[in-house]
Amino acid sequence: MNTTTAVTAPADTPARATPAERRDPALVPPVDVIEDSSGITLYADLPGVPKERLNLRVEGDTLSVEGEMQLGLPQDMSPSHAEVQLSRFRRTFTLSKELDADKVSAELTHGVLRVRIPKAEHAQPRRIEVRVG
Repeated sequence: MNTTTAVTAPADTPARATPAERRDPALVPPVDVIEDSSGITLYADLPGVPKERLNLRVEGDTLSVEGEMQLGLPQDMSPSHAEVQLSRFRRTFTLSKELDADKVSAELTHGVLRVRIPKAEHAQPRRIEVRVG
């Protein structure tokens, strides 16, 4: 099995963006996707996003990751230079039918979101017993 079978192209490309996404711009976080025999693991870089401002959801065959950075500037201070103008992240993926979207798990550690999606029972590798007749 190759690595393109588990997750297809991101669904958040400009041609597929909804009108709401075009009006509400967000950063697209870098994501690493690793496939093994039992499923896929996504690692998304979400620096500055606390758990309380992270939204992960599966709707049909689409996985959506949204988060908002919490920048901690004191009230009496303002930045003299800001290279990151957007404080939101958004990324969507189209999930393969091989994946079990009901068993998605996620954890956020030091700004890196780890999402594990196991393969569905029918897509799991299995050993076939051969009988001698």
